[in-house]
Amino acid sequence: MARAGCYRVPPPGGAAGGGLIGAAAPVSARNFRSAAPARSLSAPCSVKVSLARMAHVFVYGTLKRGQPNHKVLLDDTNGCATFQGHGHTVEPYPLVIAGEHNIPHLLNLPGQGHCVVGEIYTVDERMLRFLDEFEDCPTMYQRTWVRVAVLESEGARSAPQGPPAADRTLQCFVYSTASYPPEWVRLPYHHSYDSLGEHGLRYNPRENR
Repeated sequence: MARAGCYRVPPPGGAAGGGLIGAAAPVSARNFRSAAPARSLSAPCSVKVSLARMAHVFVYGTLKRGQPNHKVLLDDTNGCATFQGHGHTVEPYPLVIAGEHNIPHLLNLPGQGHCVVGEIYTVDERMLRFLDEFEDCPTMYQRTWVRVAVLESEGARSAPQGPPAADRTLQCFVYSTASYPPEWVRLPYHHSYDSLGEHGLRYNPRENR
């Protein structure tokens, strides 16, 4: 797992790396505070954090609920991650399952593939730092911006004000892949990921490698 040069969230007042949707440039942690503050719509983490220091993250693969790596989002020692709802990318992207360990990758090729379905979380700086390391950023994945259409918000039925979930979009961090073998572009594209899906490409957990 790469350490040097990874785009990490700095201590308060610091800076680190980013880019906008459609560009391969990784996101700068300077933009962490400028990400839209998220109001927690589900049970908060046990560690209280300022909402002004939370950012949206869109997960589409093994970090989703019911998938092999979701447990890292539940571990308070990694930081705080709060489920906000389901969504899909506004633009289509190729979501492929590749490599000897059957790892899902969102290729940074906007306009190709499908509008990918996933989950939206708010995370604090500590969790974002952890995810940068966990996703081997920027070597394997790069943390970039993506625009996500909200399909369903946690607690939306009890929220009397605001636009319907289907009319909302959010700017989220996502761990996408800009550097990959050319043959990956010719792999099947998925609109949603499930390790036990009909594709038959079951994810090989890190502890088994």
